[in-house]
Amino acid sequence: MAKENKTNAMRRLDALKLSYQEHEYDADEALSGVEVARTLGQEPERVFKTLVTVGKSGEHYVFLVPVAEELDLKKAAAFVGEKSVAMVRSKELLGLTGYIHGGCSPIGMKKLFRTTVHSTAQQFDTILFSGGRIGFQIELSPVLLQKVIPFRYADIIKTND
Repeated sequence: MAKENKTNAMRRLDALKLSYQEHEYDADEALSGVEVARTLGQEPERVFKTLVTVGKSGEHYVFLVPVAEELDLKKAAAFVGEKSVAMVRSKELLGLTGYIHGGCSPIGMKKLFRTTVHSTAQQFDTILFSGGRIGFQIELSPVLLQKVIPFRYADIIKTND
């Protein structure tokens, strides 16, 4: 991939000399995470979406959850010690993170936000997540991801009970 096509996430991984795999797919606009997983021939459980939230305190938080799952805002708020958290509006995302909706990577944001990854990520040798633009995913082990961004694991998805 040409240097000018590198995203902030890739530049950060390259600077740390961490090995990762790139996955590209054709998309003119953001696809659902399940569509991305299907397009790449991956299990939806291994493909994670990056969700940016704001707490009642005004602090921002990042959550990574499997693409077929939904973030449980109550569990997420409790885990980060907030009364409540809400999703950041799409139009605020670029200014806050440097990324657009559908291309938001947990790596290389303008500011490092407290990050939580759903606990199922620990079951996989590697997981996939946005590489910093629509049509591009990064595959990386959770162990190496932890070297790039500090995060904690938690059960933060909605359940059917």
